[in-house]
Amino acid sequence: MKFIHIADVHLGATPDSNYPWGMEREKEIWNSFDEIVRICNQDKIDLLLIAGDLFHKQPLLRELKEVNYILSKLTTAMAVIIAGNHDYIGPRSHYEEFIWNDRVTFITSAAPDSIYFPHLNTEVYGFSYHTRDIKEPLYDTLLPKRDDRIHILLAHGGDELNIPINKRRVSDAGFDYVALGHIHKPEMIKDRMAYCGSLEPLDKTEIGERGYILGEITKDMKESQTKITFIPSSVRQYIRLKLEVNQDTTNGSLSDQAREAIHISGKQHIYHFILEGYRDEAVHFDKEALLKLGNVIEVTDRTVPDYDFEALYQENTDNMIGLYIKRIRENAGEDEIGKKALYYGIEALLGARDK
Repeated sequence: MKFIHIADVHLGATPDSNYPWGMEREKEIWNSFDEIVRICNQDKIDLLLIAGDLFHKQPLLRELKEVNYILSKLTTAMAVIIAGNHDYIGPRSHYEEFIWNDRVTFITSAAPDSIYFPHLNTEVYGFSYHTRDIKEPLYDTLLPKRDDRIHILLAHGGDELNIPINKRRVSDAGFDYVALGHIHKPEMIKDRMAYCGSLEPLDKTEIGERGYILGEITKDMKESQTKITFIPSSVRQYIRLKLEVNQDTTNGSLSDQAREAIHISGKQHIYHFILEGYRDEAVHFDKEALLKLGNVIEVTDRTVPDYDFEALYQENTDNMIGLYIKRIRENAGEDEIGKKALYYGIEALLGARDK
């Protein structure tokens, strides 16, 4: 039995809405979801598992109709969905009365429930959030019913406010696979248990690859075997890149270095540049120029001026600057920490002097 596991799609989210590329990102999330259906058909997948937060918030009726149409294009896979903490089934939710196409099962119950697919000999367990926060470890005591079936648990949670999960207890419960949602970073916990992560990264803290899990379960009377693989598929990534500078680095050469980094890693991605190293004390880097080079969301300048401390000391032996250099050298020596203390302290003292 072949399956694809996705979660935390967050349809309707608008990441980076204040940035030039923000208008495209909402559409990209929908397109990535549509692409999953295409992959299911191409690879003849049996089950599409959606482990919560398909929507960023409780969906509008027109959004449910759109998703229902996309899932109606499945040719081999059956889709099973639960609601998470973002798209929980509230008092005015459209989930309860919505009629899905024959390819979709939405487990709307707030208590553990299951759906059995005879042609796959597979039973899928799960329940939906009916409130935003659930603090009880509800998955820790769930057990599969019968040994001769393939048993899959759809679960959404893993922190204090959203169903704490004892990973060892749940992984030892006897399920052939536990499809986890809520944590946006992919994590292969065991061969039979994983967070697939979000389908697309949703903010600048979500560094690295995003995508889905492709899995296959074989089972007979003697044993079962589960194989899973994380497949990167997101249109974009948030990437943190360090740009190293030295005394010869100018604003022009730094911009060229940043352009080259974007060219190598991919123009479609979103960048946070971190400037590090020792710069000429007369040079101040233009962060605004770097922000205009492409999809650059943030620039952090950790560089320090490369002062000639001996010359500074000789020029300031009779004032606070000279005393500071002497004390730091005596107490911190010439190691990296002492050196940085000198740089940052002198920069502050010189700045105060020049005001």
